[in-house]
Amino acid sequence: MAARQQPLASAVARWHADEVTVGSPLIASEVAALRRTRVFGATGTVLMAIGALGAGARPVVQDPTFGVRLLNLPSRIQTVSLTMTTTGAVIMALAWLMLGRFALGPRRMSRSQLDRTLLLWALPLLIAPPMYSKDVYSYLAQSEIARNGLDPYVVGPAPGLGLDHVFTLSVPSLWRETPAPYGPLFLWIGRGISEVSGDDIVGAVLLHRLVVLLGVGMIVWATPRLAQRCGVAEVSALWLGPCNPLLFMHLVAGIHNEALMLGLMFAGTEFALRGVDAVTPLLPRPLHRPRTREQWRRWTPLAMLLLGTVLIALSSQVKLPSLLAVGFVAMALACRWGGGIRAFLFAGGSLAAVSVAVMALVGWASGLGFGWLFTLGTANVVRSWMSPPTLLALGTGQVGILLGLGDHTTAILGLTRAIGVIIISILVTYLLLAVLRGRLNPVGGLGVALGATVLLFPVVQPWYLLWAIIPLATWATRPGFRGTAIALSLVVGIFGPTANGDRFALFQIVDATAASALIVALLIALTYRRLPWRALPGADVPGSSPRSGPPPPPAPRPDAYAESP
Repeated sequence: MAARQQPLASAVARWHADEVTVGSPLIASEVAALRRTRVFGATGTVLMAIGALGAGARPVVQDPTFGVRLLNLPSRIQTVSLTMTTTGAVIMALAWLMLGRFALGPRRMSRSQLDRTLLLWALPLLIAPPMYSKDVYSYLAQSEIARNGLDPYVVGPAPGLGLDHVFTLSVPSLWRETPAPYGPLFLWIGRGISEVSGDDIVGAVLLHRLVVLLGVGMIVWATPRLAQRCGVAEVSALWLGPCNPLLFMHLVAGIHNEALMLGLMFAGTEFALRGVDAVTPLLPRPLHRPRTREQWRRWTPLAMLLLGTVLIALSSQVKLPSLLAVGFVAMALACRWGGGIRAFLFAGGSLAAVSVAVMALVGWASGLGFGWLFTLGTANVVRSWMSPPTLLALGTGQVGILLGLGDHTTAILGLTRAIGVIIISILVTYLLLAVLRGRLNPVGGLGVALGATVLLFPVVQPWYLLWAIIPLATWATRPGFRGTAIALSLVVGIFGPTANGDRFALFQIVDATAASALIVALLIALTYRRLPWRALPGADVPGSSPRSGPPPPPAPRPDAYAESP
């Protein structure tokens, strides 16, 4: 039956919570449209990669494109390069929206089709210069400080390496004097990269991108498994999570260590919840030497739980907020054991002990200790408009200035940020208790907790949204959440700070934005009948009409948190 024609964004967003069926395979016309959509998105990432040669975060020295006629051309026409980067980002985001037709509809693409799309879109960005951020150069400088035997949690790039060092020159001036805010595991990895690459910026950047790919790979591995646990179709979760434009733009292209943090956290959560699902005794059995395969199997759930907890603890040694996952796993385990005080204390205490042991081991083995705990607020010097507490303080401070009361922005910032931390603590406690009582899925609780943390954080960067979007994509399927996630991804990804905007004059940004809008409008007109801008003939639109015939949803894995009295 022919579907009603609907705007693309509204059609993607209209998806009901109970529609988690596996769906039918795509028909021939949809497969052809999917292939064209895949090429359209890849065209966008190719444009982004080419534009990055002029508008990306290129190093100040050791720029491999310098002096090469063809590769150096974009740097001499920066407005054109910015236009290409912006146009490519919009094309990729629109292709992602169209891809949603094949991930959320009654007939869905297969996992292999989605994996090929993700890989094709990521490939051009793997060889492009860093984009949207220069944080990777801070990683290089802080890792080099650790390699030289200094403490990166005490000295910054300028005092630790010198202002004329090849790494310091590419670090933004705001961060040249500040110590590292990252965990010892990440700087330990960075120190190893520095030992391999030396002072070669290009080689070090590419090695850091390999670390990002490792993290993205773990995200892609864990997302469908967590979605299956929550009864959500895996391609739907993969589309909204790992295929999100923010991941391509800021993790793959921007080379942020959030990829490693999220990958370890999600993989650890999946392994830990596997152990929770299978573990039965409240206390371990007496130690004895296993003699049969059956006796070994009794210890398998505890091994999975231990492995998952270790991975989550390691993720916190990249960035601390991921340690929240240990709390939700512990509450799920306590719920599995009955939800009483004894279960709460034993589950929480044992997993906390494992986490502290891992943190201590990493600090000792890396030689970096626990100095990072005193530099966690380094980024708070940035007054981010995306943070509601910070935005409220900035607005209130401006009102005070207009009323002649003076500039009290700094004092108000301290107050609003403290209130935000208190609200986060209260909400996270409530969510943990909900998981303990079996009223909330631990994956969903983790996603909501991370979402609140991001929303009320003193500093919010565009890629922080992935902390919440990816876990919630595996659990929340209501139209309100998906519509909000889609809107945030598009607004932050396209209209947020892009392509190191501080390097460009206002007229360049305006010209590039206007030119990109015209180019995208022309492309839409040329491809209107070739790409699935509207619902395909003979294909139902999500939420548009009743359907009959799709197979029933697979039974989700048993949830330990729901089996307790």
